[in-house]
Amino acid sequence: MYPKLTNAAEVEEAILNVKEKFGRIDILVNNAGISQNTPLYNYTPEEFDKVIDLNVKAIFYAILPTAKIMKEQGGGCIINTSSMVSISGQPAGVGYPTSKFAVNGLTISLARELGRDNIRVNAVAPGVTKTDMVAALPEQVVQSISAKIPFGRPGEPEEVANAFLYLASDLAGYVTGEILSVDGAARA
Repeated sequence: MYPKLTNAAEVEEAILNVKEKFGRIDILVNNAGISQNTPLYNYTPEEFDKVIDLNVKAIFYAILPTAKIMKEQGGGCIINTSSMVSISGQPAGVGYPTSKFAVNGLTISLARELGRDNIRVNAVAPGVTKTDMVAALPEQVVQSISAKIPFGRPGEPEEVANAFLYLASDLAGYVTGEILSVDGAARA
């Protein structure tokens, strides 16, 4: 059974179960999240709370017990999923970019705090990527978005995954507090 990510106790229990099963936790990737694009005048407080709960609070709930384990074992690596809209904003759905701005702040602040415990904290900020969410968009919308990307296409999931692999690897051993954009310069 999977924990409800917005329930701190369930997330902590799941983290402790992983530690018990494997003896340690070297890497935590926070990659759950929801997006939406509701205009402000139609937004409800419940909709805003839902985005913040999953995109911000759930990350914090996973980091807290994991960082304690990583400190005890002498270090580790935490990678959060941000978004290109955390840098550039978006024209509607203010909860999503707000949550991703918060992820960036959490990432940078915890990198500064946890570095003394040999815990690296970074984030990957994907742009438009060929995922189920993009596949659900009308083709003309995808073409319009792609036309604004210097590469002329959405990113591939593997291209985003490679950024996570880099940050989790020893190649990034002295990299912390970074928000790595993987968006093909779409924001430029």
